[in-house]
Amino acid sequence: MTAAEGSAARSHIEASGHRSIAAGTIGTAITGDVVLTADALNAARDLQAAPESGNLPPGRLCLGREDELAWVREALTGADENADAHTAVLCGLGGVGKSTVALAYAHQYRSAHTLVWWITADSPARIEQSFAAIALRLFPTWAARASDQERMHWALNWLQWHPGWLLVYDNVENPQDLAPCTGALNKGHHLATSRRAVGWPRTVSTRSLGVLSVDEAADVLCVHALDGDAPTAGRRQEARVLADELGCLPLALEQAGAYLHQNPTIGISDFRRRLAKKIDKAAEGIDPARTIARVWTHTLSAIRERNPFAMRVLNTLAWLAPDDVPVTLLDTPGNDPDDVAEALGLLRVYSMVSLSLNGESVSMHRLVQTVLRRSATLGADGYPKGRTEAEEALLYALPIPSTPELPAPWHTLMPHLAALAESASASRQRRQAVSAYAIADSHLSGQGLIARTIAFRAAVLSHLEQSEGISHGQMVSARCALAQAYESAGNTSRAISLYEEALDACEETLGHEHPHTLITRGNLAGSYETAGNLELATTLYEQVYDQCRRVLGENDSETLTIRNNLAYAYRVSGQAARAVPMYEEILAEKVKLFGEDHPSTLNTRNNLATAYQASGRLDRALPLLKAVVAQSERVLGETHPITLTCRNNMGFGHAEMGDLESAVPVLETVLAQREHLLGDLHPDTLQSRNNLAITYQAAGDVAGAVPLLETVVAQYEQVLGPTHPLTLTSRSNLAGGYLLAGRLSEAIQVWEVTVSHAERVLGALNPDTVLFRDNLANARRRRDGDNT
Repeated sequence: MTAAEGSAARSHIEASGHRSIAAGTIGTAITGDVVLTADALNAARDLQAAPESGNLPPGRLCLGREDELAWVREALTGADENADAHTAVLCGLGGVGKSTVALAYAHQYRSAHTLVWWITADSPARIEQSFAAIALRLFPTWAARASDQERMHWALNWLQWHPGWLLVYDNVENPQDLAPCTGALNKGHHLATSRRAVGWPRTVSTRSLGVLSVDEAADVLCVHALDGDAPTAGRRQEARVLADELGCLPLALEQAGAYLHQNPTIGISDFRRRLAKKIDKAAEGIDPARTIARVWTHTLSAIRERNPFAMRVLNTLAWLAPDDVPVTLLDTPGNDPDDVAEALGLLRVYSMVSLSLNGESVSMHRLVQTVLRRSATLGADGYPKGRTEAEEALLYALPIPSTPELPAPWHTLMPHLAALAESASASRQRRQAVSAYAIADSHLSGQGLIARTIAFRAAVLSHLEQSEGISHGQMVSARCALAQAYESAGNTSRAISLYEEALDACEETLGHEHPHTLITRGNLAGSYETAGNLELATTLYEQVYDQCRRVLGENDSETLTIRNNLAYAYRVSGQAARAVPMYEEILAEKVKLFGEDHPSTLNTRNNLATAYQASGRLDRALPLLKAVVAQSERVLGETHPITLTCRNNMGFGHAEMGDLESAVPVLETVLAQREHLLGDLHPDTLQSRNNLAITYQAAGDVAGAVPLLETVVAQYEQVLGPTHPLTLTSRSNLAGGYLLAGRLSEAIQVWEVTVSHAERVLGALNPDTVLFRDNLANARRRRDGDNT
């Protein structure tokens, strides 16, 4: 027998030289302090593993990871056999699904390997225990009497003799812990998962896992929550919204889905609204240590121990927007740039942040932010830990504007200022921060992006409520401004509540016919209209119009605004013939007061064109729409909300005239612009999506129209409610799509629901209700004819 020469570290293995186990005669082998008998060594050479031997945990749901699985296969099997390319590492944030992908790969290719072994690799001791377990599986009679060290070294000997195995090292804490294994065991494949993104040998293939796409994430959530049942279009849309708020993180999706499945009376939207309270709750069968609130505890402790300043940087980032934080924002007075760079480097090592390709910006997952914010303790200044630093960094980086045009840093940092404002209402606010919020609000309002001002206006209102010496007018104006922002974003219930509060205050303090009271009452009527309560809105508009004429005069700008809104209420309630002459008179007055190119004049001209459309006078509508689009583009710009509204109406006008070739590209462009500027669920975006869908349908593209209509209905139900007039119209359009697609029974069911809601909300004689009822009757006749 040839004994091993000298000594070495206990976990180091060499595959050649004096310590090679490939000697011709095996007696007793000494490996470090471990002595293996000849029988044990012979068994390591001669024992064959049973087919598909292994210790794999049960497989988990793995959706949307086809590319990652293909990469692992290529990394482990497609490289030079002689290179150290039999090792692949999946790295990324805790909860991103590294172990799930590794486990899915191991199960998928289990039959291709002689042995597949799952190794818990968060410490050298756990790695050794996992190797020792191989001996217990393959050579139990000997291993039962052996020590852990003997079992581990027997397993290493077996792996050196036998090719074709796969070792999966899960949750590697230190890449150096694998060096003895990957360097010496070269007859199989090594697959590792780790939160450590750097520190791996250059010869090892690594891939960082990102989160899922929104659609893939919604699929995962629905599978877990609904236990395989197909979701309705509405629940599917709710799942997409929740998945987006969860940052499409697989662990969070699994946790949320399991909770929803265990608690079926809690809806997806209800869960989303209470998300911050649910991130540390585990359903039955989910390890409590694997909840979102706790999954990063070990990582955060390691960061805090290695570099306390890195933890301070992480807490600062938690109060900003999750994506694209300029690294220079962290270079505030008192922070050494080198310290910042080292802190970001450590955070990147632990996959807590990611750096852009050019290294100029940093991003972090929004759930990491949620956990850090939720667990933040108050500092000596009374603010949550990290928030003061975030506020100071922003105020230092934002120069005070000297002209109406904002300096460049404002445009870059606007999302981060908005994120800071969202947390402002719960804490005291500095006057400098409130001033910055007001500047941002003014800028966005000037661009017509009212829905984006919610955080800023809410923060300003909160500041006024906590301040002394604030006038009644200031409070009413702030409350109405916030209501307007909520209404623009589609949150009509919150808008109505704020307008009602403001109106009560105005009536009590100023009287029922004070100009401010009349304006506030008109705004309240507008929110009723947006919410779909056309009868109440019209009644209130008529009351306010009479009061404005008496108090302010027929041609006062506020009277014209109320009259314009009343005409709109007439049009959308099916009284277009009544609206047209009103719009014509209003337009003439606005041209006199404001001029041809004033935004208010452009808006009324657009309204007149749509009234022509609604009354069937397309020959007058389309030329007017083309003219107002050209004016809006010239005066306001191509992406101003008023311009997009005019262009949307022009595109739909082309469709109504039968010019579908011109209509489709216009509507597709407007939809893409609204999605980018206003967001996926803004009411204007939903209108564009609905118009495009029915234009597809008119063009004969039923396959393209129906899924889009299903999405629109689900989104309208979510944003505006199931009985809003726009929801009813979109649902009727969907029924028409089902009819064209040959899905007659589904069309009838949808129209039955639509008619029932319309009769209750709009009234039995409303033109839309009559149309819905006629469509239902025609569909039933077709069904009855088919059955005879």
